[in-house]
Amino acid sequence: MIKNPPVSVIVTTKNEEGSIERLLKSIKKQTYKNIEIIVVDNNSNDKTKEISRKYTNKVFNFGPERSSQRNYGVRKSKGKYLLILDADMELSKSVIEECVETIKKDNENGEIVIPERSIAETYWEKVKAFERSFYNLQGDSATDAARFFSRVAFNKAGGYDETITGPEDWDLPEVISKLGYKTKRIKSVICHYENIKSPLQVARKKYYYALKSHRYFKKQNISVVSPKTMYFLRPVFYKNWKRIAIHPLLSTGMSLMLFLEFVFGGVGYLIGRYTNK
Repeated sequence: MIKNPPVSVIVTTKNEEGSIERLLKSIKKQTYKNIEIIVVDNNSNDKTKEISRKYTNKVFNFGPERSSQRNYGVRKSKGKYLLILDADMELSKSVIEECVETIKKDNENGEIVIPERSIAETYWEKVKAFERSFYNLQGDSATDAARFFSRVAFNKAGGYDETITGPEDWDLPEVISKLGYKTKRIKSVICHYENIKSPLQVARKKYYYALKSHRYFKKQNISVVSPKTMYFLRPVFYKNWKRIAIHPLLSTGMSLMLFLEFVFGGVGYLIGRYTNK
């Protein structure tokens, strides 16, 4: 067994000049050093590619959506292990090292869930961070999605489903799990920089992702009425009701944001399903 097997880090971008350098710097600062960085950009008209080329010579242009970008990046990569990231993230220094050490312990380990910590400044960013805090750091079966994979497991699963946009983050790990691979979780975190100006911005994004969600639900045999699809059915909120009670300002904002996401997501799902988006 190779002591320090190569890890390919695939980053998808589109007009991310304000955040991409922060992420790439954090990858370069990893305690684990056998890393290649692959940036797959989707026709940015800002300086995303220019900034990325300061950190890697593997900068490509491909689209039209995140799933196809990720699969393309994997095809261009050489690593035994794969880490899939978004541009608005930042890695703590030991993320990759801990992922490698964890997945190497058992050949049946196929994927790793990495906890995320939201970084927020504005009120609505803090609201979203408050929501995510209920499940991201401690783990929640309804929302967890692996980002680190063995190449063997990734290829057996067929990569990301390019007919899905949004739920593909859940779909691929679920396919890998059904193939018999184990899912592990590490302690090192990814910082996720929220960039939210209003709850309507989040709701519109939910609408867009929901347009193709019917394909995911059918593929994974998931009811549209479940904790995965309806925030207000997630047990984690009720188990931690005291936290909700002692933060009334954040809780009120969270309820409004989740309600709008539910409405816009529901409309998107119905339109997508009945127009076969």
